[in-house]
Amino acid sequence: MGRGGDPLTDWDALFWKHSLTDGLAMLHQAVDTHIITSWHAASLMIRRGSGLILEITDGIEPRYRGSLFYDLAKAPAIRLAVAQAEELRSHGVTALALTPGFLRSQAVLDQFGVGEANWREAIARDSHFAASETPAYIGRTVGALAADPEVARHSGQATSTWQLAREYGFTDRDGSQPDWGAHFAEHFGGET
Repeated sequence: MGRGGDPLTDWDALFWKHSLTDGLAMLHQAVDTHIITSWHAASLMIRRGSGLILEITDGIEPRYRGSLFYDLAKAPAIRLAVAQAEELRSHGVTALALTPGFLRSQAVLDQFGVGEANWREAIARDSHFAASETPAYIGRTVGALAADPEVARHSGQATSTWQLAREYGFTDRDGSQPDWGAHFAEHFGGET
């Protein structure tokens, strides 16, 4: 299965052989940026009496993500959503963690040496790429959540593009509804 294009992650190094400098930098970039952004946004949302904080992460279940530092960088987003939801609920602000599936981002397309027009050519290198989704899919997820007057029912949860696509009925740019969760369970066992 393809791995994310995080330049600080050495996917082949066990954690004690991984660059400590790169690993700690990844943790600071991943966690600090979420907290700093939410810290500034929360007061603005509280003043309005409404708002939506989305902590973007990788996965919705407590599974190992292939690198200790990468795993530690992604898991806190779920805890941040849980904690923020508790503290913001009485102020009308919703916080939740959201994960895309195998994201066909520009970095991943570049990693495979393809573009959006010929992305399917990369399936020969990684068959799981067939289940990938465009950045538009997570964008449509965010739009559906932001437009939902009952979005607070998701507060404090970890959810995904594929779950919310079924709930809200939107599709990816090509009209499909990629379901990375089902693909992951079928090919790797367990949940994302």
